[in-house]
Amino acid sequence: MQTTPIRFDSFTGSISLAALMFFSKAVSQFFLIFVGLSGVLALQAADPVGKAATEEQKKAFRAALESGISRAGDGISAPGLDGWIFFDKELRHLAAPRYWSEPGAPVDATNDPVPAILDFQAQLNKAGIELLIVPVPAKAAIYPDKLAASIPPPPATPGDLAEQDAAFLKVLEARGVRVLDLTADFLKARGEGLETHCRTDTHWSPEGIRIAAAKIAQSIASAPWVRDQGHQPAQSDIAQIPIRGDLAAPDAPPETLPARVVRSQAGAGSVGIPDSRQSPVLLLGDSHNLVFHTGAEMHATGTGLPDQLFLELGFPMDVVAVMGSGSTAARRSLARRKDNLAGKKVVVWCFSTREFTQGQGWSKVPVVKDAAANSVLK
Repeated sequence: MQTTPIRFDSFTGSISLAALMFFSKAVSQFFLIFVGLSGVLALQAADPVGKAATEEQKKAFRAALESGISRAGDGISAPGLDGWIFFDKELRHLAAPRYWSEPGAPVDATNDPVPAILDFQAQLNKAGIELLIVPVPAKAAIYPDKLAASIPPPPATPGDLAEQDAAFLKVLEARGVRVLDLTADFLKARGEGLETHCRTDTHWSPEGIRIAAAKIAQSIASAPWVRDQGHQPAQSDIAQIPIRGDLAAPDAPPETLPARVVRSQAGAGSVGIPDSRQSPVLLLGDSHNLVFHTGAEMHATGTGLPDQLFLELGFPMDVVAVMGSGSTAARRSLARRKDNLAGKKVVVWCFSTREFTQGQGWSKVPVVKDAAANSVLK
């Protein structure tokens, strides 16, 4: 690049006009670059998962959802980009309008999650048990650019595209329900090159599970009863796990995922952590509590949510999970125990966000029928 040299007049010691103009222009360009970079960094620091979605971005996302639903046709799989496949029910959920009642704007009572959730929390409160709801973010909300080429990846695409879910979780929090929203954590992990969801399966990946387990453990680890449980030894190894996703064609090649595999004791311990009915922590919900934990159609053992929580907290979990229905059916399974959740300190209700609209409804279920007896048993 050719530049104008700064020349001093040998007689006056002054700087030439051309040199002054060049110097002024260089300083101005440097200032603009500095201000621009500072602005970008400030935006990233203030909002690491992107700015709020504009109407244009929301419209593009809705169009991508409708296109994906159309591609699924009568099946369940909507092919995306780069080997990603999306579940049609998840796309239908993300495309759904508001699904909870508001003053003057009710929805069908059996489909409104709020009354059932508040009723369940009230039962637990009377028994002295905490409730923590952990909705698993939809794959398309974290990887919208894999659904349609017209959508850039986060943070260029904002992190609040699942706008109904984001609004609903705020409704729950305003009603006193503890919610662990993993969206920002998953988008951050994605920015670091991790994959929080399986490309060819309806579930989260071992990496997504590991992140969730750390956040769940962080939210309850300070309770005195956690320390009272002691800490059982365990070890973990990193392995590559091949799976055949439930969205992939039968003859498709397997998907390979990195996973932290937990063993029950130091040394050559057995892989996987058995569930414990005596655990003070109950994992309730859908198959997101079973995947990579129970093996067989759930792909593997030793790297599911109960396993990762054992590694984080030092004791095993109790698990009541129903494949395909983490709302009403899971609570009915829990009620059939008829133990009033004796000995439980916290219920972690973990299920896919699609459960809010694409499950089997939201009925009230009497789970804790004698809170006073449960308190005595504690």
